Amino acid sequence: MKNMSIWQDYNNNYSYPRLEENLNLDILIIGGGITGCSTFYQFKDDKRKIALVEKNKIGNGATSRSSAKVTFLQEDIYTKLNNIFGLRKTSLYYKSQKEALGILKDIVKEENISCDLKVSDSILYTMNKANIKRIEEEKRLLVSFGEKVLDITNLPNGLKVESGFTVNNTYIFHPLKFVKNIIKKSLTPNHLVYENTKITKIEKEDNYFKCYTDTNIIKTKQIVLALHYPYFLFPYLMPLKCYLEKSYLACSKTEDTYSFNAINIEKPLNSMRYYKDYHLTVSSSKNLAFGSDDIKMVNDLKENTKIQDITYLWSNHDLMTLDHLPLIGFIDDNLILATGYNTWGNSNSLIASKIIKDLLSNKESIYQDLFDPKRGLNIQKLINYPLNIFSNIYSFVGSKINKNKDYYQGNPYFTKKDGKNIAIYKDSDGKEHIIYNKCPHLKCSLVFNEVEKTWDCPCHGSKFDLDGKCILGPSNYDIGYKNNQ
Repeated sequence: MKNMSIWQDYNNNYSYPRLEENLNLDILIIGGGITGCSTFYQFKDDKRKIALVEKNKIGNGATSRSSAKVTFLQEDIYTKLNNIFGLRKTSLYYKSQKEALGILKDIVKEENISCDLKVSDSILYTMNKANIKRIEEEKRLLVSFGEKVLDITNLPNGLKVESGFTVNNTYIFHPLKFVKNIIKKSLTPNHLVYENTKITKIEKEDNYFKCYTDTNIIKTKQIVLALHYPYFLFPYLMPLKCYLEKSYLACSKTEDTYSFNAINIEKPLNSMRYYKDYHLTVSSSKNLAFGSDDIKMVNDLKENTKIQDITYLWSNHDLMTLDHLPLIGFIDDNLILATGYNTWGNSNSLIASKIIKDLLSNKESIYQDLFDPKRGLNIQKLINYPLNIFSNIYSFVGSKINKNKDYYQGNPYFTKKDGKNIAIYKDSDGKEHIIYNKCPHLKCSLVFNEVEKTWDCPCHGSKFDLDGKCILGPSNYDIGYKNNQ
């Protein structure tokens, strides 16, 4: 079994240099996932000087960990939005997701992008009679938007369901192949890409920004923060507007291949699609604050989905907003944020790239008010608001008072060395891996992921390898013990 996503396991020969000089730009895009890369592509014919910087490898963050579905059928999102915002805004969100599908189709066709793009029917279903009314309400809203739906009693793979329906003309694809190829199509002498280049600090001076890397300074007029979880918290109150959800994904070999994708409407989650001769399943989703027992989460996935022989196994974090809408738009003068996609990152990344292009070209977008990151929270209608506050406190305090989880069985163990809190993990060859046991982001104590053999932050989702190299943010720093001498 490989503890990596199936998308990461392909012959990837593309690489880009580390920034080794100071830059003067018109636009800086921070983050090399599908949002940043799609935004970079949107500006490919723009005459302004633009650079994209990624602190690790292009596409290897959350983009490479998704199920790679691009669909407007997103559980019961339209019911939830209608209950909070009413029909007009709900219809507008539906329109944005349909437009995202068109953006993907047009890019692949116009640029002849090889990314295993396939048309796929999307299915919403339930295995529980008690949830039939929820299925019917979501279907009613889609029909009111003019969408054609087809009732089903079985999935194409033969699974019998209590209720469900199908919509047509959605997509599945290979996300890493997509972002790598659109970057190649977008490079010019004025449009540059840098990997292994992390922005450690941003300062605003007059009408431009100074962005610091470890060795250089980038001056830019405008910034796009295409980050999965922004490394700042205030003054934008990110913890109050969102939380992280952790899921496990698995791929297993199958003799039968299908072109549909499906998701159920209840918990436990069972989301599925097929890729070549693999069946891909997403399950065992939890608020990150309560998802530190990775072996239990994997066992739950196996029980929920009945998968036994797993070839690829990996986890993913999704930034969930309390009102179910993404955060896309200006958070300050000339500073744009795009994040909070609520498990539907592929479609929302694509529409975000179009919105950002419009906003930075002094054009209005019909979606800018809907996705405005500075919008207020309707606390009376947000039933998860108290739970979100509790989970933020729980993850921080819990990480401090209970480092030695029962399921560790003595490996790793936690101690002090030279006055520093450290954690030590002994691998199967007997080698000790020592790390500084605090996330550099906000000093949460880390937990050990026994499935992926990584150190994970239970507060905001930073991820570090055995020797402390940061492989997922929001942290910008490594935690290897030798790095902290």
